[in-house]
Amino acid sequence: MKDAHRKLIDQMTLEEKASLMSGANFWNSKGIDRLGIPSMMLTDGPHGLRKQGGSADHLGLNQSLPATCFPTAATLANSWDPHLGYEVGQALGVEAKAEGVSVLLGPGLNIKRNPLAGRNFEYFSEDPLLAGKMAAALIRGIQSEGVGASMKHYAVNSQEKHRMSIDEVVDERALHETYLEGFRIAVQEGNPYTVMSSYNKVNGDYTNENQPLMDILRNEWGFDGLVVTDWGGNNDRVAGLLAGNALEMPSTGGITDAEIVVAVQDGSLDEAVLDARVAEVLELIDRTAAANPALADLSDVNPDFDGHHDLAVRAAEEGVVLLKNGPAQNPTLPLRRGSCVAVIGDFADDLRIQGAGSSRVNPTRTESPLDALSAAGLNVAGFAQGFKRHGGRSDALRKQAVELASRAETTIVFIGLDESLEAEAADRPHMRIPREQLRLLHDLLAAGHKPIVILVGGSPMELPFADHVDAILAGYLPGQGGASAIANVLVGAVNPSGKLAETYPVVYEDVPSAPTYGNTEAASYHDESIYIGYRYFDKVGGRVRFPFGHGLSYTTFEYSNLQVDAEGVSVTVTNTGTRPGTEVVQVYIGPPETTDFVAPQQLAGFARVTLEAGESASVRIDFSEHAFSVFDVNTGKWRQRKGRYTALVGASSRDIRLEGTVNVDGEEFDLNYDRDVLPRYFSGEVKGIGTSEFAHLLGRTPPPEFWDRSLPITRDSILAQLVGRGGIAGLCGGAITGIGSILHAVGKPMLANNMNFALDMPLRTLPRLSGGAFSESALDDLINVLNGRLPKGNRAASKEAGKTE
Repeated sequence: MKDAHRKLIDQMTLEEKASLMSGANFWNSKGIDRLGIPSMMLTDGPHGLRKQGGSADHLGLNQSLPATCFPTAATLANSWDPHLGYEVGQALGVEAKAEGVSVLLGPGLNIKRNPLAGRNFEYFSEDPLLAGKMAAALIRGIQSEGVGASMKHYAVNSQEKHRMSIDEVVDERALHETYLEGFRIAVQEGNPYTVMSSYNKVNGDYTNENQPLMDILRNEWGFDGLVVTDWGGNNDRVAGLLAGNALEMPSTGGITDAEIVVAVQDGSLDEAVLDARVAEVLELIDRTAAANPALADLSDVNPDFDGHHDLAVRAAEEGVVLLKNGPAQNPTLPLRRGSCVAVIGDFADDLRIQGAGSSRVNPTRTESPLDALSAAGLNVAGFAQGFKRHGGRSDALRKQAVELASRAETTIVFIGLDESLEAEAADRPHMRIPREQLRLLHDLLAAGHKPIVILVGGSPMELPFADHVDAILAGYLPGQGGASAIANVLVGAVNPSGKLAETYPVVYEDVPSAPTYGNTEAASYHDESIYIGYRYFDKVGGRVRFPFGHGLSYTTFEYSNLQVDAEGVSVTVTNTGTRPGTEVVQVYIGPPETTDFVAPQQLAGFARVTLEAGESASVRIDFSEHAFSVFDVNTGKWRQRKGRYTALVGASSRDIRLEGTVNVDGEEFDLNYDRDVLPRYFSGEVKGIGTSEFAHLLGRTPPPEFWDRSLPITRDSILAQLVGRGGIAGLCGGAITGIGSILHAVGKPMLANNMNFALDMPLRTLPRLSGGAFSESALDDLINVLNGRLPKGNRAASKEAGKTE
């Protein structure tokens, strides 16, 4: 602890120390005026500032101040470009600083376990190395401007359904190798000033009070910053302090501050622990002083919004991925300038540029794809809506679209996911593109048209039409410059270089976690263990629509002269096409024994190289820190395994161009997994594995997956637990779900999704989030009523009445 902080803390009363542990309101921490300690503003978001000037919320319901809307993390990750991530982070930092924001709540880097996760658009990748490298760069960029970044959501935030109560049950090896590795890289290479704990439990304990997780963060990785709760994410305030959490957000009206005071007074919390947490708050104030209007003159901080928009366009250009481009000998794209095109699809008129929820940005400007296509030099013959954005049969719209297509040389169709299908607090119900959009494509194909498809959305989708259309460009969620970026790629003003940061399965049922994902209540078993994304599909030899790392270009690249040593690889890349282009060279490592409980290959490094036509360059790529290591559950440590490894270099996980081998020094040790007990973990056939083998892997019986509705409602129950019960509890639960159904029926899907947020709220949060307006005693009365008992006050009155009688 710094001497200056110690002196300040020594002057504080116990109540003042406790007051610094929670927010003053929705977005600001508390200060102590008499000691000159200012408050700090913490606000969203990961891909653009979401500072609200009026009513505050955590779901993107209320308007925020204009800010540059950059591509979401899912799009930015497709660039495989940490330098670009740094630039975007720096721009975010400038805009946050100009508004007096001390901490920007991002980036998010949870692993994409399943394509249906509602916030996948906010996360980078299914691979921890790519996610960690991109997050670290974004963090460094944000903090270069004196604004703190808040790496989130630590950890294993794998689903939105019941996110505030779900127990994410995961074996130790998968926890370290898959779910924590990206966070480790981001901490050690990005040095974030804050880390946000996730809502969920991990292996039985809420993350905010999960001592093993917090020990890893601080003692193993060396994190020296502040841990802040997600908004409303505190469970036991004292347990959180003991584990290492300092700041609870938002304000609780002093309720949890009082709990801290009582705990110190009764001896259950050592005041020295509280002092350490207070020192972390003071250190964060110091680190972000340059962005705090109470400590710095910010009048000269003027963001270059025009320049930031240009950066947003460039980031989107790097992030869109050309998935298919007709036959190699006669590619469909790029389009010739002056080509007559029919533009079809609701998204072509109003492009979806970002996801819904707490990361929703009010962009400084918006662009129409129709205008952008014309500006790029295409002759737009007309526009047809083609389908209704939020569903509903639209025969007339489809007919108009087919008629328009007959009047043009080329048809461009924008299809994908609407706002209700990708949002905070709700997971996707399936991986399909809405039916009416598929009907539109069917009608166009049946009429003899082979359209260029622009995919809109932040997650993989089933693409049953992929073999029948001429070209597919994945625009993802490209931010406010997305329309220009897509147009520039279509006409060849930009040569696409994006590569998928996640696997596109053929159908959802092929995903290893598909049988149980989102179908449980109390616990979610990560029974596929380390086999996520390409690691699973490569292990079982499974089909994929488009593999991890895939992305086409308008030129071609040749790989040669591979040299492998213990530190990395060198390879010569030659642009063998007719135009300049950028290639993302990917290095995968294959273990000495692939029949073991290991993935057959894993990403160990990558690099971008830009070449003129005919140009060659030697590219050096160092191996990642854990390229030859596994997490040994027997010793609780990462250990490098001795052996002969294969280095695979290529353009995607399934487009390997060159191979070499390297002998690695290390330890000779057995992972101590019994093939007879865990046969499917050795084969990789983990889909639908069942509880028995997973329990053997865990070394314990996992907790129940479903709620026991015979047990009473408690303070820790969520509102969704009322559904399916009898009495008043069932009526209340049914009313909430009924409102959601009505909102969907009347075409208000976003408001309906917000009912999911309400259903996942633990009852204990009602007094805290209401600032005490809904009192603790009122909560006790509510719980009694929900359990079919009289409120305490009524019971007392009844007892008195009985005495007088």
